[in-house]
Amino acid sequence: MNEISKESVTWLEIDEAGDQQRIDNFLIKCLKGVPKSHIYRILRSGEVRVNSGRIDASYRLQMGDKVRIPPIRVAQRPTGPTESVPKIVVPVLSRATIYEDDALLIINKPSGMAVHGGSGISRGVIEQLRLERPEVKFLELVHRLDRETSGVLMLAKKRGALTTLQDVLREGGMDKRYLTLVKGKWQDEKRNVRLPLFKYLTESGERRVSVQEGGKPSHTIFHLRKSWQDFSLLEAELKTGRTHQIRVHLAHLGFPIAGDDKYGDFALNKALQKKGLKRMFLHAYKVQIKHPLTDEILSLEAPLPDDLKLFLKSLDKIIA
Repeated sequence: MNEISKESVTWLEIDEAGDQQRIDNFLIKCLKGVPKSHIYRILRSGEVRVNSGRIDASYRLQMGDKVRIPPIRVAQRPTGPTESVPKIVVPVLSRATIYEDDALLIINKPSGMAVHGGSGISRGVIEQLRLERPEVKFLELVHRLDRETSGVLMLAKKRGALTTLQDVLREGGMDKRYLTLVKGKWQDEKRNVRLPLFKYLTESGERRVSVQEGGKPSHTIFHLRKSWQDFSLLEAELKTGRTHQIRVHLAHLGFPIAGDDKYGDFALNKALQKKGLKRMFLHAYKVQIKHPLTDEILSLEAPLPDDLKLFLKSLDKIIA
């Protein structure tokens, strides 16, 4: 697909990167700098056409579709001596790859990095990878991890792989495992937790989740891996993928995650920071899934980060 000239009528032929994408999302990505209101106006007016016919904003593009984009005036960026200087991209995620082929890129996401930009974050994982890997024409997140959560994160390099994996996720066909350290002495070797989760916004506009009747059904299986006098290391097996599911389930049960700044024990978190735990102890350590194109079973693991390993060793020393 060729770069768009906004000063004249442009015709684009859709390749694999645009296949099955909604026309409005396709235009928003292509026409960077053009207000969304203007994009929807030219869609409503029929100035954008596919295969010479009118379409609405929900139309999904097909391979080989020919898209007419009308002339669009946009504010020009000032040019100057710095314009020719290439932007330096620091390779933040170059060593984070766990698995890669023509369809998938799976990385070990570091804690503290959001998966995408927004809300004051200029660059997340997806933006960073697109800068580091300009040769990859299509790159989209298959799922998300919270900013403070580290571990296995899947991205698709083909639209077919993306849609297949998203369907698998909705149907609960992905085996996702997390390691988490919680406050308290967990008793059961294995416990099924089914609690409805309700999403809401705080007065400040922050997204939160609580256990509440009428919320979405959610299911987590917790396995005890190790316990100390005041803490327990659990493996969390996700059966559904609700926002903040593990964090809210554990907090509701009275076992908040160590270092959790939203649902945790804030006094404990301050004390743990002094002892070396500077982040939430939640790590997506394992994913098992069928490859979306070959049906091969992929079992992908991200080792526990060094800072979390060191903190567990410090707990062992206290007991000793």
